[in-house]
Amino acid sequence: MSLEEKVVQPDGALSPEYGVGKAGDYATSSGSKESEENGDVYQTSDERRQIGVVSAVFLIFNRMVGTGVFSTPSSILALSGSVGLALFIWVAGMLIAAAGMAVYLEFGSGLPRNGGEKNYLEFVYTKPKYLVTGFYTGYVILLGWAGSNSVVFGEYILHAANVEVDRWNQRGIGLACITTAFLIHGCALKWGLRLQNFLGVIKLLILLVIIFAGFAALGGHLKVEKPNNFTNAFEGTTGSSYGVVTALYNVIWSYIGYSNANYAMSEMKNPVRTLKFAAPLGIISVGILYMLVNIAYFAAVSREEIASSGRILAASFFRNVFGPQAERALSVFVALSAFGNVLSVIFSQGRIVQELGREGILPFSAFFASSKPFNAPLAGLFEHWVVSVIIMLAPPPGDAYNFILNVISYPLAIVNVFVAGGLVHLYLNREKYNWHPPLRATLPVTIFFLLSNLYLTIAPYIPPDTPDQNIYETLPYYLHCVVGTGIILAGGVYWLVWAKLLPWLGGYKLHKETFVQRDGWTRSVFVKIKRA
Repeated sequence: MSLEEKVVQPDGALSPEYGVGKAGDYATSSGSKESEENGDVYQTSDERRQIGVVSAVFLIFNRMVGTGVFSTPSSILALSGSVGLALFIWVAGMLIAAAGMAVYLEFGSGLPRNGGEKNYLEFVYTKPKYLVTGFYTGYVILLGWAGSNSVVFGEYILHAANVEVDRWNQRGIGLACITTAFLIHGCALKWGLRLQNFLGVIKLLILLVIIFAGFAALGGHLKVEKPNNFTNAFEGTTGSSYGVVTALYNVIWSYIGYSNANYAMSEMKNPVRTLKFAAPLGIISVGILYMLVNIAYFAAVSREEIASSGRILAASFFRNVFGPQAERALSVFVALSAFGNVLSVIFSQGRIVQELGREGILPFSAFFASSKPFNAPLAGLFEHWVVSVIIMLAPPPGDAYNFILNVISYPLAIVNVFVAGGLVHLYLNREKYNWHPPLRATLPVTIFFLLSNLYLTIAPYIPPDTPDQNIYETLPYYLHCVVGTGIILAGGVYWLVWAKLLPWLGGYKLHKETFVQRDGWTRSVFVKIKRA
């Protein structure tokens, strides 16, 4: 074996004989030991526990309610062909998201620490050692989730200012958006959480304005002719499997975020109780709001206008109900919603990168594991900022940019297959893993989530019925699936080189040491031990 593991109990400094620094560099600190199972010690600092139920709810709410519900209904209607089928697809996406929330709720209650899926996959898939961590590392490091909504932020700001949108002014404002989010969360943790909560309230108000305006539109209070979209609601249904699965992907993209609080559980006050209330409240409230917002859209905007409006559907809605001046003013609030999403995304992704640094998996792990100088994961946030900026600025408009966005979303289905499959395995081998978490998803719900994500993983390879259904103009319809899978496999290649090939060529084995830093958080390092 080229990998060994040794846990240094948090009662003293790491001995210098292992070549990872001076003995004085590492010391114990008061903190809370969160787990000590199967030789695993995980400890955190109590002073970092600043997230209560309200902040946890807004972590979930802000991640889910970004720009999806303001922009994707147009493509969902175009792909499904009818109002009725579009609404059914939104219901199906809500059920899948609710099942996913239950699965993550169980894992989060059983392994209440920062990192989310990384911890759950490592707990179940233990052999070969750290292979699953390698796969997950490729998924986390190479995908810039915050980039897409930063661009939409720029688009809505320009629309509100009545400025023509082009490639560079849109992305320039998006760059300012994501940079601001990075600096706030990296330099002022408490103020970042407060700003997230404030923007969450604004999002809620925007959705309520749309919903109540939709009720008024149903009564005929419009600046345009009433569209009557609910008459013959299923007229025009395409029945295309490719169209349905692509539309379902767009819905699920709008629900991504039900697991967002799981990435920061080490920073929660009473994490299990907090997650128990925050996750269901987040998914239920968002599910109800999404359905009512879609009904409002169909009450005020014609099918033709919805299908052609693209990412600024909400602006079309405001214009039809309130008039052009209100359209521009309310577009600013939609932009703020996008900014809230960017804050929430970079908050969680930065913590996943930090956990990979604490695990000792990444190059320059000490850099990524650090919480200096502002007691926040500045280095992890910076990594996600860099990747997101590249994704925003590098690809040209059109197919290349749409391809990048689809590459970001597809691998999540693969990850969820293994998360759900891992929980099924735990149900069947509960005593072997000593798996008795305080909250349960139940086996039927877990199997439903597993099958749903298997479908979402396989179905995009089914060719479209007609060429005009292809989401790209010139690229193969399946290209993002192949590249998304390749990104995950790239993490496996990294593991193969780091954990197997280099130790074999260098005649050493990797020895894992876990210790407690001065900031009260555990961290691991891998040191090279010469073979006898």
